Amino acid sequence: MSPQHPGQPGASAADILAFPGAAARGGAPSQVGFERAELLRILDLYGRMVAAGEWRDYAMGFTRDCASFAAFRRTAEYPQMRLEKRPALRQRQGMWALFGEQGQVLKRGHDLSGVLAPIERRLVKLVEG
Repeated sequence: MSPQHPGQPGASAADILAFPGAAARGGAPSQVGFERAELLRILDLYGRMVAAGEWRDYAMGFTRDCASFAAFRRTAEYPQMRLEKRPALRQRQGMWALFGEQGQVLKRGHDLSGVLAPIERRLVKLVEG
């Protein structure tokens, strides 16, 4: 008897396959990602910086160890800002890190809003003056 796909009539719960890689590591995710609330917060800031004329492009990267968001002034250059989420550092200096244009660490912390504070302050200065 041939195996059926989960969406086919007559398929049972036993026929559902696990996400690739999850079962091999005991159910651990195969890559780190942003939660919906985190991504909304990041994209909200990005949209306000675009409206202020500071950023024009962004990139996101997801690996087994970290998720990153980078914002660019122009497409073909180094990111002006890079934000990383590394859950392995949750119990140490915090899982969030903000990097500057030359790769220097601008801020680390356990809370996303605290790590984004330097960019929020810069945005206020751009809008006011």
